Amino acid sequence: MKIEKVKEAVEQFFTSNINPPFKITSIQKQENGWEVEVEVIEEKDYMKRYAKDHLIGVYEAKLDDEMEIVSYQRKSLRPRSEPLVSEEGR
Repeated sequence: MKIEKVKEAVEQFFTSNINPPFKITSIQKQENGWEVEVEVIEEKDYMKRYAKDHLIGVYEAKLDDEMEIVSYQRKSLRPRSEPLVSEEGR
């Protein structure tokens, strides 16, 4: 049940360090660890104050085989109302 351990490690990390509501959208096993994609609602209070659409940040997190986050970065930022573009649709 390693995938549940990956999910738990990512949830703990994002709760402690990023904090806004987030959703894990992808977990993939790599040669030397795991790669996880997470969508985060960014700047929620700011966007509410100015009656703007929420922004969704798409983050990539990498974990080693011991379930430690070794890196993470925001890969993109988009308005919540913007439709998702699948890899196949590009």
